[in-house]
Amino acid sequence: MRIAIFENIMTEGGHEVDFDRILVEELAALGHDVNFYVPENFIFHFDYKVPVTKLAGDAVVYSTSRGLRKIAATIKREINRQRWYSQLYDAQKNFDALIVPTSTYRYLRALNHNSLKKISVPLIFILHGINPNEASNFLNAAEKLLTYDNIKLCVLTLDENLFGGKYKNIFPTYPPTFIPRDVKIFQRQVSDELTIGFFGQYRREKKLRELLNVFINANYKRKVKMIVQGSTMHEEDAKDFEEIIAQYKKFDSLEFLHKGLIGADWQRAILNVDALLMPYSAPRYRYHWSAMLFTALGFKKPVIASSDINPEVWEKFRIGEVFESGNINALDVALKIFIDNFDENILTYKKNLDAAAEIFSPANFARRLIQLSLHS
Repeated sequence: MRIAIFENIMTEGGHEVDFDRILVEELAALGHDVNFYVPENFIFHFDYKVPVTKLAGDAVVYSTSRGLRKIAATIKREINRQRWYSQLYDAQKNFDALIVPTSTYRYLRALNHNSLKKISVPLIFILHGINPNEASNFLNAAEKLLTYDNIKLCVLTLDENLFGGKYKNIFPTYPPTFIPRDVKIFQRQVSDELTIGFFGQYRREKKLRELLNVFINANYKRKVKMIVQGSTMHEEDAKDFEEIIAQYKKFDSLEFLHKGLIGADWQRAILNVDALLMPYSAPRYRYHWSAMLFTALGFKKPVIASSDINPEVWEKFRIGEVFESGNINALDVALKIFIDNFDENILTYKKNLDAAAEIFSPANFARRLIQLSLHS
């Protein structure tokens, strides 16, 4: 099949780039031809090595905008979205299926006002989870598109219920794991010192100080080190993270890295730890698949995680230890169980990681998208 991907989110690295890699590389591995369609000012920060078609209308980046500027940017983006949709409709003879890799209900709402809804080939919108507060908007938009058989709404979720929405154009689908793609995979041998990684974008809501205090004040039966890596988008977060580094750098069991990790550097960092720590607590983590958890599954790393993070995974697989969300004492207990009993439990963790990695593999995800394209 000739598969087109419409991408309009510009970012230097991270989730969107890695997710597009899954689509491109796994679909190509299945023998399909992939082509990007992007706004005319779009800048790729990764070479996917596939053809690119430019669409008239600039992508709008307004993540740092405020007030009236943000409103103006939003309006401009909606106008350009209509232009992109119309051009994609005109180009449909050039592909057999079209995928929009990162969508929201706003993409669907805009589709209702555009000829693209009448497309003659499968058009798959991928939504990376639905929160309760946006469910009604999503379901309303989905209902208005019911008569257009080629519009398929693929929701990456571990719960097929989707707040009671059972429309024929909604397809709940397991998300894919992220796997090493730029470095040689190796099986790390656990040394006398267990190494735990706390990775990702630093935000103050993650309550890092509480975590560090628990870690440094505990008495574990074995030597353990925690690597704390954080990238920061906002000045206030960067300042707070630097203050934390200054406060805790005296502890030998802690190692800090204040920088973003992209591509091979990110993959090496994950491969070079024995386990991953994900103590984030927020209701939204129950409804959107966790890129960090699915990185752990793809890299086959045991995890200590909050119960907010994709609980459906934990119900099926013992891939580490889970603790009650927001309960610092429960985190303390989970860390001690995990660290003190790591050697006893590692075979159980590995068996479950292998099983989960197979079910959620990117290859299986690509196959599901192809099946969805063929579904009528």
